[in-house]
Amino acid sequence: MLLRPLLRRAAACSGVARAPALADPPAALASLLLASRSYAKAKGGGKPAASSTSNRGKVRAKDPRGVASADDADGDDLGGGGGGDDLDAEFEMPTDPLPPTYDPALDVGPGGRPLFAFTDTFGSFAHRNANVYVDFTLDEWNAMLPEGLPAGMMKEFQETRRCAVMVRKSFLDLRDNFRRIVDPAITTNLKDIKKQIVLDGPRSCGKSIALAMLVHWARTEGWLVFYVPQGKDWTHGGFFYRNEYSDLFDTPVQAAKILQDFLKYNETRLQQLPCQIFEPISLGEGAGVGKKKGADRVEMPEGSTLYDLIQTGITNTHASVGVVIRLRKELSLVKDVPVLFAIDQYNSWFTFSDFQEPVTVRSCRPIHAKELATVNAYRSMLHNDMMVGAFSHSTAVGKLRQELPDVPSDARLMFPRYTLEEAETVCHYYMRQKIIRRESFSEEKWKKIYYLSNGNGSEMRWLAAFV
Repeated sequence: MLLRPLLRRAAACSGVARAPALADPPAALASLLLASRSYAKAKGGGKPAASSTSNRGKVRAKDPRGVASADDADGDDLGGGGGGDDLDAEFEMPTDPLPPTYDPALDVGPGGRPLFAFTDTFGSFAHRNANVYVDFTLDEWNAMLPEGLPAGMMKEFQETRRCAVMVRKSFLDLRDNFRRIVDPAITTNLKDIKKQIVLDGPRSCGKSIALAMLVHWARTEGWLVFYVPQGKDWTHGGFFYRNEYSDLFDTPVQAAKILQDFLKYNETRLQQLPCQIFEPISLGEGAGVGKKKGADRVEMPEGSTLYDLIQTGITNTHASVGVVIRLRKELSLVKDVPVLFAIDQYNSWFTFSDFQEPVTVRSCRPIHAKELATVNAYRSMLHNDMMVGAFSHSTAVGKLRQELPDVPSDARLMFPRYTLEEAETVCHYYMRQKIIRRESFSEEKWKKIYYLSNGNGSEMRWLAAFV
């Protein structure tokens, strides 16, 4: 223990001169060294201040087209230590959509056709006008779909930096199906009209985007749409309690969020629709507060509107689940305006939830989604209401059987990937947005993208940057 301090004193008294400090580099070399990240660290600079951008990563410090930059070559000449440091170079990718700009010389699709259509609704399109893009600003999308936009749609908007969607023939078939239900006089090419549809298909084929476009169209037509962009949220997170009256599990946190989302766009219309059921609503346990003392139900007075009903569930956490269930019954009785139920991630309602019920001291039982009161009220398609549910294969739910409970056997509709004609329009759009270089664009190359991705939308967008 005493040896170490004795050695230190001996070294201090020995008069050994310290190594001289490194001299500053010459002026001719200083500019090159300052550009080196390793030299900046040695001088105490560290990493640059973090930016506020949302997309950040680490790549080699090379040109976006894959050519090494001049700074890289200089760094290699200075020494071998700088090469590994280039891997830590931070980049920033802008993702904010740019204001839409139009140039007749650039906005050209396949065969010289216009690439964009100037309209504020999807209702004016016929099948002969398909495979064209429609522009909306992000604020316009959020105004029409305040519940939220699908993740795939937001990814497309960020990477193309433009909030445009392509009108596909498969979407027009879906739109015309529900349009003909409301107005049978409209003639369409569809043979079978379905009030309940389950959109299924490969991953990234556009199911969620088509559902969002359908909701956008229906709301511009004046319909009352109950839109759920993330059905998985109904089965994950928050509190859950077993209801002693229904023997189902109440999720008051999700129930309050459901009511708030439904009110965002439909508030004015709901103030005009009267309630038609005036039976008392049972009270359950509130979010983290237990049961309400001295009351087990709440009355809805005569003359109440659907807006009053929803406000009751929002302001009273004990009544939120009961109001969500009552709202489902009330919406099926509305005749003054068409009502559409649009559920994304619908397949998450046919598997187990995130909740577990204790069985013994050391074991728990997973709770199925159908045991949740809110899911149980809205999952079934065995009714006469218009309803469309879209499967989401990006939520890791797993493969479900062909015949689903509470769903008609002919309700499933396979949504296709891009066709060759649609892929050509998509690649022209990516060239317009400078994802594909115009000088490198050719029919051979965009067809390679299509066949390599097999018409998968997200894979085509990823491969486009390599043209």
